[in-house]
Amino acid sequence: MATPTPWQALTRAGYPRTVWPWRSAGYLATGVLTGALALLVLLLLVLFSFVLVGLPLLLLAGVALGGIERRRLRLVDLEPAADPHRVPDAPGLAAWLRVRVREQATWRELAYAVLHATVLWPLDLIVLAVALGLPAALISAPLQLAVDGEEAKVVKAYLVTSYPQAFAAALLGCVLLVALLYPLAALAGARAALGRALLAPRDAELRERIGEVTASRARLVDAFEAERRRIERDLHDGAQQRLVALTMTLGLARLDAPPGPLADLLTEAHTEAGRVLTELRELIHGIHPQVLADYGLGAALADAADRSAVPVDTDVDLPRLPTAVESAGYFAVCEALANIGKHSGAAQARITARYGDGRLRVGIEDDGRGGADPARGSGLTGLADRLAVLDGTLTIMSPPCGPTVLGVEIPCRPLSEPSASSSPRTASSSARA
Repeated sequence: MATPTPWQALTRAGYPRTVWPWRSAGYLATGVLTGALALLVLLLLVLFSFVLVGLPLLLLAGVALGGIERRRLRLVDLEPAADPHRVPDAPGLAAWLRVRVREQATWRELAYAVLHATVLWPLDLIVLAVALGLPAALISAPLQLAVDGEEAKVVKAYLVTSYPQAFAAALLGCVLLVALLYPLAALAGARAALGRALLAPRDAELRERIGEVTASRARLVDAFEAERRRIERDLHDGAQQRLVALTMTLGLARLDAPPGPLADLLTEAHTEAGRVLTELRELIHGIHPQVLADYGLGAALADAADRSAVPVDTDVDLPRLPTAVESAGYFAVCEALANIGKHSGAAQARITARYGDGRLRVGIEDDGRGGADPARGSGLTGLADRLAVLDGTLTIMSPPCGPTVLGVEIPCRPLSEPSASSSPRTASSSARA
């Protein structure tokens, strides 16, 4: 069903043959049921409110009816109406009530409940009676005449005494039914628009919710970075130191052992321990390199360029940035350099990094074969997801035969002016290239 609302369906040819007239009638009919029930509940709660018992329940009734009406909107509006309420910060009924009382959406729902119980559902009933009841009475004229045998008084005003008159009334009822389906859908669309205006979140509420989600995401990023730093510190201070001690012990034992099978085993164990220690150091460096924590992103990018399998020229001038931003920028460059070394066949690469207009901009370019595609599992998809957590973006320009240019942009605020410590490393990297 491509048409999302009755108003849009009215502009299409063949509207009476679609399901929208009957969806509109169903929306108004269910509105009569919920409105009559809401009137009964509100009357009972008003009576209870004289002893102050019904006041909280009156508030709950508005919230409950709002939830029902948002679901009922799907009959005539295919776009779901979001829940405008915030999730309480603490569990329990008291915390829930505190949040609900302070929300504008709660009072809009209560106003809608009163309006629905007193005005809207009688209007729905009148429209249904005119748009469907009147044509149905005319269409049933032959049946009424057959039951009475002599005459039938259609809609209490039109006396039918013969079958030609009865069938003429039925034909008039069919024409009238088709004609009245249009105002029926128009009113259903207006009712749905009013319900969405009162029951769906406003723009300010959506912006507030987006702000809460952004702040929560930032807290998750900070917690992730803190946990990664803790793991790096534990590995550095714990497992690495024990491996160093083990390597030294094995080395001393190898020196003291007489030539023979035992000395050969000790030599093999000492060599293997050295390899494990090297792998652990590389792992620690990959988790969070110390140069990134001590000197910032500029020095870390120069260090990454020095360790690249492909010669890299760097042009970096950056201030100290938030930890999460520096970490994301560093690992984006590391992933790009790894892809260049594995897939591009490039002979030269270049890294440029600048901060300006409130954004970190990093570019990685190589002279390889091009054709980089995130769908082929090169790590670019995960890299884009990592940057998206910080509202960052990844752009890729990689035509066949190259060159490939990766652009990283992350909005952030600097913590300090550009660090002079990055200049020497940049120069050395350029000289190496």
